[in-house]
Formats: sequence, C-alpha cells, structure tokens
Amino acid sequence: MSTSVRDAWTLLGMHTRAAWAIALLFLFSLALLAVTSWQTIQTRWPVVVALLVTAGAVAGLLAVRPDPLPTAATIAIASAGPVSCALVLAVLPVPRTSAAQTWPFAAGTVVATYMCVRGRTPAAWINVLGMMVVALAWSLSTGQGIAPGVAISVFNFGPLAMGTVFAYTLRPAARAIVELREQATERIAEQAATAASLEERDSQLRQLDRLVRPTLDKIARGGPVDASTRLECALLEAELRDGLRAPSLVDVEVSAAARRARARGVEVVMVDDGGADDVTPAVRGRLLRHVGGELDGAEAGSVTVRILPPNRPVLATILVRDPVHGSRRVELDHDGQSISDVNDDASSWVKKL
Repeated sequence: MSTSVRDAWTLLGMHTRAAWAIALLFLFSLALLAVTSWQTIQTRWPVVVALLVTAGAVAGLLAVRPDPLPTAATIAIASAGPVSCALVLAVLPVPRTSAAQTWPFAAGTVVATYMCVRGRTPAAWINVLGMMVVALAWSLSTGQGIAPGVAISVFNFGPLAMGTVFAYTLRPAARAIVELREQATERIAEQAATAASLEERDSQLRQLDRLVRPTLDKIARGGPVDASTRLECALLEAELRDGLRAPSLVDVEVSAAARRARARGVEVVMVDDGGADDVTPAVRGRLLRHVGGELDGAEAGSVTVRILPPNRPVLATILVRDPVHGSRRVELDHDGQSISDVNDDASSWVKKL
C-alpha cells in the first residue's frame, strides 16, 4: 500500500505490513512469556485478558488515525498498561516465582514509548505512572513493603525518557519533511504548467508561421495585391478566428474543409462553448467527421457549427442554410452520433440555442 508521508505514523512506516508483522511477533513473545511463567498461578484467565488488552493497545497504535492519536483512543491505550498490570498482579503468587511473570510492565513501556511517537507524550507518562501506582499498591497490600513495587516498575522510566526525546525530535522532523514534500510538489506542478504553456505557445507559433508566412512573404516582395491574394488573406483570417472561437474543432481535416467551403463562397461560423472539452478521442473523431462532411457538402449559403455548453442534452448542432434547399439542422449527441437531421426554420433554431 502506498501512502504519502504526512506525519510520524507514515514516516516510521507504522501503516506497513512489516510493522504489523513486528507487532504480531511482539505479542507472540508476550504470550510466550505469560504461558511459560504461569505454572504457579492458580487463576489464569486474568492473564489471558491482560494479553488481549495489550493486543488491543498495540493494534490501536498501528491502526488508529489521524496523528496525533484521537482523544478516545489515547485514553483507551493509556489505560491498557495499568489495567493489564493490575490483572496479572492480582493473581501472582507472593513472592513471585519468575521475573517473566511481570511481563505487562515491559509491554506497557513499549506501548507508552510508541504513544510518544504518536504525539501523546503526556498520556504516555500517565500510563507509566499508573503502572507504578498499581505496582506499589500490590506490593504494599501483600505485605512486601515498597521495594518490590518500585523494583518492577522504576525501570520503565528509562526507555520512556528516551522515547520522549526521540518523539520531540522526530515529530518536528516529520512536519518539516511533509512541508518540504508539499513545496516540492507545488514547484513541480508549477514547472509542469509552465512547460505546458510554453509548449502550447510554441505550437501555436509554429501553426501561425505555417499558415501566414507564405502570404506575408508574398506581400513583402512588393508585388501587386490581386484578388487571389485578398482571398487568401480572408481565408487565413477566418481560419485563425476559428482557432480562437472553436478550439475543440481545430483539426487539419476540418480546417481544410472549412477553407474549401469558404473558397466556394460558403459562410462558415464555428463556435465552441466548452461542451466537448472532456470528450474521448473517439467521440471527438466522430464529431470532426460530421463537421467536415457538412462543410464539404455545402455549395452555397452558410454552415454554422456550435459546440454547446456542458450539461446540455446534445453535444453539438450544425445549421446548414442552402439558398435552394432551405435550412437543415443536425444535432449530435454526446457520443458524437447524429440524433436529428431535419429541415428547420433558421429563426426557430436560433431560439433553441
């Protein structure tokens, strides 16, 4: 699973399968300690419950988002250490027969250390202090004095202190990494947009040079501006206007068909209101073929092509006005297929737009 680095949780890879595998190995080792040291324990179900409580705390550290830990999850995980210690100590023989029988203290310290990493350092210290209180209450209530309770709990403060220093170093570093990554992403996006803009500008300049330079060179040579030159200039102006008013219809074949139609005296108007901006190449290909066919079939009059705005019932309309055959309107659906091809009065067609 790919997850962007947003906090210490992802920076340390706590969302990965490897982290879960390590957690399972840790829980297995705790279970092994508990089982191999409970021979002298008469009532064993509290030990099993303590294992389950610890497993829930470990799973919460890995699974609960966001970072820092939410308040409810923090309270539950911070309570796991004292609860599991109390459950196990309640059934331990006095004096205890194995150092492994106090495994909940080591487990609670590990959980508290990772709570620091998850941004809940004060709660982690409350967790460890709670385990110490439970240990002191057990040693005093069983007549052992204060020493055993201190002995089994005081060592927790060393690892937790190191975890605290580590957390206060790591978490700011994680935030800095996130900010740097976001800044880098923004720069890359800006560079890509700039490069695309420059490429589009260069493409338009090449297109403009291809279209206009021959005519400009002819005029620059100082020859007479005859009717053919004026016609060529008019056709060039119309083609450039098409590129500005109907970018979705800019195509070599359509432009050539429009030029031929205009050369025959057909008035060609193409308007793009954005409805074809997101169509697939196949739909755009069918649309362009329809437009090119109508332009090539017009011998006189006018052809008006309009790409409708988005979310209209149809994608495009083509109005063909012929002085002999009258007006005809073609409607294309959003698949680029003709859904209507009827004779129509021009004024009523304009009203439908």
